[in-house]
Amino acid sequence: MKHLFSSARLALTIAAGLSLAACNKDNDDVTPVDPDAGKEYRFVRLLVADEQASTLTQLTPFDGSTASFSAKYPLATLYPTASGRYAAVLYQSQNLVEMFDTGLESHDGHADVKGTAKWAAISATSPKPTHFKSHDEETLIFNDGDGTLSVADEDDFHTPGAKFRVINAGLAAHHGAMAHFSNDTYAVTETQPGSTAPTGVRIINSTGGLVHAATLQTGSLHGNASDGENAVFGAWTTTANTSGSVLVVNKSGQQRLIANPASLGANRLGTILYAEGAKKFIGYSATKGAYLIDLAANSMTPIYDGTDAIQCKLDYAGKQLLVLTLGGQLRVYDLATNSLKQQGTVIPATPAADVYKPVLEASERFAYIAVPALGEVHQVQLDNLSAVTKHKVTARPVRLTLLGIETSESH
Repeated sequence: MKHLFSSARLALTIAAGLSLAACNKDNDDVTPVDPDAGKEYRFVRLLVADEQASTLTQLTPFDGSTASFSAKYPLATLYPTASGRYAAVLYQSQNLVEMFDTGLESHDGHADVKGTAKWAAISATSPKPTHFKSHDEETLIFNDGDGTLSVADEDDFHTPGAKFRVINAGLAAHHGAMAHFSNDTYAVTETQPGSTAPTGVRIINSTGGLVHAATLQTGSLHGNASDGENAVFGAWTTTANTSGSVLVVNKSGQQRLIANPASLGANRLGTILYAEGAKKFIGYSATKGAYLIDLAANSMTPIYDGTDAIQCKLDYAGKQLLVLTLGGQLRVYDLATNSLKQQGTVIPATPAADVYKPVLEASERFAYIAVPALGEVHQVQLDNLSAVTKHKVTARPVRLTLLGIETSESH
């Protein structure tokens, strides 16, 4: 009997052990639940400017929180710096530029929090600051009022009393544009005597000295982007402004035109984008849509050829192109394949006569649309366009920019 009892006990022990092992195996096979699934990255921020109130609103999409900051004036134009830490706040009519600091700094794949969100100390006061570019930690602004450039480095942004340095290349006042090259020279537009239209591009050094003169004269130029080697400008081909093209300026000084395809016709691509993640140039016209600009093939091909676009933006990493139309439809394109990934109606239709229409920005995960008529920013999940979160901000949000770092990791 003693032997039988011991055998039974041994059998029960083995069975219990096998059951426990099976439970452990089942637990090992379960995929851990991500508590942040369906959310924005923790360190992404949005900055919103109002049409009428002297207020900037910072939105943290991860938790939906907002913070308000007093601005000098309403209707500020907002641009993110290349680092993602700062926003340039341009008050063109008041001849003023200030910098807003999110307090977030990218470091080896995670975010370092360098303090609370606040205004930086630096400012610029040249006339009619308009066109903005940023490279590494440099901020560059073209001043339409006198044809100068304002430039500053992020290391100086919190120095009390700091001012942007002014580069005077001897240019006449005009609605200009510029681009930074990898050899630390700049492509900058110029005008012909007696004209205020930009019709050529020269290359200058950091003090304004001429490096390469313009070799082509075009009709009016508008919009540009650079990959560091080439700068691409939207252009009318001649001063007659009856046919369109893009002007390609290499850092070596070589210049050439790429003519519009037949589908684009006698129009000018007034906005040029460079998608860093996809390594592609995109041109956009509200009446003709979005076009891929292929520098190697000297060609342009349509991505979206509708006539109803009101916004055309890249996502934060430059891997997706988003087009928002008057009807409230959002289209999302994968720039690796130039193919349509998602489309759907995400906001109410916008009257074509509205002066301030909805403004679009995007991260890897979400589109953000400031809707002036509703006083809201709509957060649209890119893999499910029917999933929309609405954030109340100010009465008339008309300017929007995306900042920060696409990560949830920090120290």
